[in-house]
Amino acid sequence: MAIYRGITFTLVLLTGMSAMLTGQQTGQITLDDIYREGIFTPERLSGLSSMKDGLHYTIRSGSRIEKYSYLTGERTEVLFDADQSDRIDRFSGYSFDESEEKILIETNRERIYRRSYYADYWVYDRKEKTLRPVSETGRQQLGTISPDGSQVAFVRDNNLYVKDMNETEEMQITFDGEKNKIINGAPDWVYEEEFGFAQGFYWSPDGKKIAFYRFDEQRVREFHMTIFGELYPEAYRFKYPKAGEENSVVSIHVYDLESGTTRTMDTGEETDLYLPRIKWTKDAEVLSIMRLNRLQNQLEILHADAATGESRVVYREENKYFISEASDNTVTYLPDKKHFILISERDGYFHFYLYDFVNGVISPITSGPFDIDEFVGYDEKDGLLYYTSCEVSPLERHLYSIRLDGKRKKQLSLKKGTNRADFSRSFEYYILTHSTANIPPEYTLHRRDGTLIRVLEDNAAIRDTIRRYGFVESEFLTVSTESGQELNAWMMKPADFDPAKKYPLFIYVYGGPESQNVTDSWGGRTAWFQMLVQQGYMVASVDNRGTNGRGEEFRKATYMRLGELETIDQVEAAGWFAKLDYVDEERIGIFGWSYGGFMTSLCMTKGDGLFRMGIAVAPVTSWRYYDTVYTERFMRTPQENPEGYDHNSPVHFAEGLQGKFLLIHGSGDDNVHFQNSMDFAEALVQADKQFEMQFYPNKAHGISGGNTTYHLYTRMTGFILENL
Repeated sequence: MAIYRGITFTLVLLTGMSAMLTGQQTGQITLDDIYREGIFTPERLSGLSSMKDGLHYTIRSGSRIEKYSYLTGERTEVLFDADQSDRIDRFSGYSFDESEEKILIETNRERIYRRSYYADYWVYDRKEKTLRPVSETGRQQLGTISPDGSQVAFVRDNNLYVKDMNETEEMQITFDGEKNKIINGAPDWVYEEEFGFAQGFYWSPDGKKIAFYRFDEQRVREFHMTIFGELYPEAYRFKYPKAGEENSVVSIHVYDLESGTTRTMDTGEETDLYLPRIKWTKDAEVLSIMRLNRLQNQLEILHADAATGESRVVYREENKYFISEASDNTVTYLPDKKHFILISERDGYFHFYLYDFVNGVISPITSGPFDIDEFVGYDEKDGLLYYTSCEVSPLERHLYSIRLDGKRKKQLSLKKGTNRADFSRSFEYYILTHSTANIPPEYTLHRRDGTLIRVLEDNAAIRDTIRRYGFVESEFLTVSTESGQELNAWMMKPADFDPAKKYPLFIYVYGGPESQNVTDSWGGRTAWFQMLVQQGYMVASVDNRGTNGRGEEFRKATYMRLGELETIDQVEAAGWFAKLDYVDEERIGIFGWSYGGFMTSLCMTKGDGLFRMGIAVAPVTSWRYYDTVYTERFMRTPQENPEGYDHNSPVHFAEGLQGKFLLIHGSGDDNVHFQNSMDFAEALVQADKQFEMQFYPNKAHGISGGNTTYHLYTRMTGFILENL
């Protein structure tokens, strides 16, 4: 690709952009193709739910819930059809009671934050063919049907309710809920975002009790966002605890439906801590509560008596850095009521352990110098644990089965790349999702032993499309840095690559703790990167220290100093690329979003002019502005670690900016606040640094909706063509 200079550049740029927008050349990838027509978007199997018999599954198809046979793939029944109802015409989700005779239907979903939303709920009785609303007195959150299908619990206006579907009145369980003060049955913003759940209440297995969270967020400071669009813009306020500030006081309660009483569970006297998960054990009278100290380096599992609230610690673990795993799958209870399967990195890698919580005995299930990746399921009948891991390579994910004694381990996925599995409830069948960096997802049905039954979706049409458009293959390589690091990377080269020529290099970075960009899997921005490759760029990505797949010491190397080692790795990796004979060392650019925007900003300000241009989207520019749970997990508090917060903040290094810089943010970002870019912009102005900025009114962290995505990528593409 020629280096653009002066007047000639304008003509070439406009011609190139016109072609990318309109697709004038056969086989040339355009922004229209990617973001308006979606011709490179693979088909996906979504909304599939295994039925209780393990032989059938259901899917949402248009306005219907359809039942299919795993074995034959044939539709056997239509369980619900909204077109035959005069009350609803479409729905967004559904769930069954234990008998699968009652179906909870969700309609009119309206987003709140990343995982939470309002909706209207209905119960469909398959025998009586009746459809009844759960409530007609206001929208609900988190509608959840009881095991026997007779009742639905939900949250409205920060209070928890139960509706007996045989009665007309709703039963209100809590009464103190109030916006920005008290939340019952749902998490606050930071729990939802960082601990990854939106539902804060759970039916007991026998349906006689409901365990629920209560968040007292009165001491949490409010964050204000301006919502534009009216004559007087609205000030939207919500509770957001920034690093070092006060969190909600969280408590756990159990409501007994028979007695109508609520009991508070004993979680200890200390309230400045986290309770990231609760779940019922196999005993309907015992609630499991996960407790983390505020520094998140000490994990305890409590068992609470649902009737009395009394609790005891059954497991305790400490880590010299922080506890990584605090999710739904950290603990899986077994039916013998004395064991659970535990995910822990106590030996330096993520592994499974069998823990006897009655006698306090722990035994390894998996072991070795690799990380397990995901708990897939436990088959109680055959005593087999199914999981994915990085054992073959940090770049790949494969499916395995193993007994709880660690014997008879079997690798079930054989194709190189990334494999994910979704088992039927009987564990008789599973659907395998497989992809590589160069092959879009394919979905296949297998028996439990791995035997292929049939291909469900091979995305042949997309494969043909990417061949016609000349997609190049991603190559994996190892980057050796001056600091002695061996870093995993991928690279795309133009189809007519000539090692005797020099090419501009565009680097895509994320680099955040416990993330991973460099995997042998189909990526979401693949088509955009391929479009840039067609324009003569090489595109690459490097996983720096702090990322996943290589054990605890590599993953936690950035502890207490986010941005320092990652920036060193990215700058030195760019320097490594610059020494390649076919890379134009004067034309290296970098782009990242969120944590990647933070990394881009640091590379542009601390990279000593190595990067000719950079695009930072929705970047954190000071960790003092980000939330408690995420930031303090990796940095502790600003009071304890002020240097760690400030010595790697782009705001404090604005005077070091070199090259062309584009700063992008949505003004309605509830996650990484617009404040980050505003303060960085002010620092750049005061440092007399010229830069460009693109803002998107009212848009959240993903910067999407309507024409937004198309506009964003048009802006970024033009900036790259003009400056790299």
